[in-house]
Amino acid sequence: MKYREFSDLLLSKRYFVFSTKDMVLFFPRIKKKTIANQLCEWRKKGYITRLKKDLYELSQKGKGNEIPDLYIANRLYAPSYVSLETALSIYSIIPEVAMHVTSITTNPTKRFKNKHGQFLYFSCQPKAYTGYLLTEYEGYKINIAEKEKALVDYIYFKTRKEKEMNFEDERFDEDILKELDWSRIKLYAELFNKSVTKRIKKLKEFAKC
Repeated sequence: MKYREFSDLLLSKRYFVFSTKDMVLFFPRIKKKTIANQLCEWRKKGYITRLKKDLYELSQKGKGNEIPDLYIANRLYAPSYVSLETALSIYSIIPEVAMHVTSITTNPTKRFKNKHGQFLYFSCQPKAYTGYLLTEYEGYKINIAEKEKALVDYIYFKTRKEKEMNFEDERFDEDILKELDWSRIKLYAELFNKSVTKRIKKLKEFAKC
């Protein structure tokens, strides 16, 4: 298999992040061991970049094909969806730009670091793994929390770290908070515990929603 043939196929499908399993599906007549050796050779030549064990991306993708970090986050650790500070920042609920890409998963808590930056994954119970949607972001399909679920996820993990929460310090945009569906927020909070439900109630009172 020639690299040009391989890269042209992936570029035509906008399939810039791939694993050995993906290549076996694309090239079923080639043995898995041969594919693994080929990937190793291409990596040494700088044609592809490893994002983690058995997950790669094309090093030369062409102008306008830079992969967004949020898409990388979904592919690095599945199942997962972008949430917490990253989602709140995207929705302008908090003013800060998140330093890491933060996600929710049902897998164990995990951290990855590669050329794109750091990716943090926080574990939740399966019953709370909901409230996200598949949406287009910079030309890619990504799983990201709804505004309401991103807020509840954030409150939940804050609850686990801190006994008290100063809403003034959080710098939530109160105008955006007033636009949220608080009945939906309440339902999401109940998927976690009473402490989250209480803090959500206090936040609603604080923002006068």
